[in-house]
Amino acid sequence: MTRPAGEWTRRLIRGLLAPLSALALMCGEVAARDGQPRVTVAAGGVSCLCYLPVVLAGQLGEFEKAGVDIELVNFRGGSQALTAVLGGSADVVMGYFDHCVILAAQKQKLQTFVMFDRFPGLVLIVAPSRTRTINSVKDLAGKIVGVTAPGSSTDFFLKFLLHKNGIGADSVSVVGIGLDATAVVAQEQGRIDAAVMSDPAATVLEQKFKDLKILVDTRTEKDTRDVFGGEYPSGVLYARSDWIAKHEAQVQALTNAVVAALRWIHSHGAEEIMAKMPSDMVGPDRQLYLAALRKTIPMYSDTALMDPNGARAVVEALSQSVPEVASARIDVTSTYTNRFVEQANAKLGGNR
Repeated sequence: MTRPAGEWTRRLIRGLLAPLSALALMCGEVAARDGQPRVTVAAGGVSCLCYLPVVLAGQLGEFEKAGVDIELVNFRGGSQALTAVLGGSADVVMGYFDHCVILAAQKQKLQTFVMFDRFPGLVLIVAPSRTRTINSVKDLAGKIVGVTAPGSSTDFFLKFLLHKNGIGADSVSVVGIGLDATAVVAQEQGRIDAAVMSDPAATVLEQKFKDLKILVDTRTEKDTRDVFGGEYPSGVLYARSDWIAKHEAQVQALTNAVVAALRWIHSHGAEEIMAKMPSDMVGPDRQLYLAALRKTIPMYSDTALMDPNGARAVVEALSQSVPEVASARIDVTSTYTNRFVEQANAKLGGNR
């Protein structure tokens, strides 16, 4: 039986508000609802527009249509979502691909099975009160820089930028500030000197402070190529390889739903997409959210396929700033599979 979109929204909001200690109580590995297998997805900041395709898939009823019941549980950052999956209290991570690469260097077998962001959408922004003293990444030496959480993709991005600019990672104090409202407040109150942020929070600051200083921006393909030398696959769904092997039907269902949502995104306007999103995520300023969404839409993949060159670019970038990756011999092809996406595209009529 297909549940109405309103029920999905209520269950999503319960996931957003649920305390982290309640995670284990919320996720039976194959608990059934309406006869559908249950999958728990740990999200590294579900309000980020980088994860919109997965949330939209739920809003459109694509998960139910694919035959799977999911519970989204929100965390402050990707590192905490990853910990939930490694600990067995969640099944799948909605996070960034770089975690799969770093865990491969640690001999942990995780695998991406659907990719929805072609580039990171991360922005290094100077705090409004520090715009006169910080003019480049090199000026961050000795400063306090915010990331969603230590060990998250925002942290890896910062370390990459520091290394690229000849700054030692230990010369910067890194603090966790979350992803959305908490990150904006930290910037406004001057508790930090700069921060790695994403939309819609980045656009909130841009709208409020017209002289806001952005040091690095990866919200467009051109900017991403300038930073990394090519596309840099980011937002994905991934899980432990052994879990995928035992739950291929659920993995295929999740993939089918996300691929369908991506196709819907690329055949509809920003206003139509926003109209489908939960009101709690859009917030009171709909025009601001719409502006951020318009900037983000080009980031979404239209095939959901992992580009082998992009995957190698992630390994190359991380090897410059993460010693474990630099010293490891990583078979990057083991960190992702396109098999489920290919089957989804075949079912829906081939690639767009």
